[in-house]
Amino acid sequence: MTQLKITQTKSVISEKQNQRATLRTLGLKKIGQSVVREDRPEVLGMIRTVAHLVTVEEVD
Repeated sequence: MTQLKITQTKSVISEKQNQRATLRTLGLKKIGQSVVREDRPEVLGMIRTVAHLVTVEEVD
């Protein structure tokens, strides 16, 4: 299955509580931090919620 590299690019200050929680669920705590997750519908939904705060790349 395809892997996605998710990197936090913006701060969660002044963002809604559900967006902060979504970043925590993805495993992101700091700007510039990256995590690798499977390309699954649940993860894609979380990315959609915080799309303005992260960048996403495909990793093989």
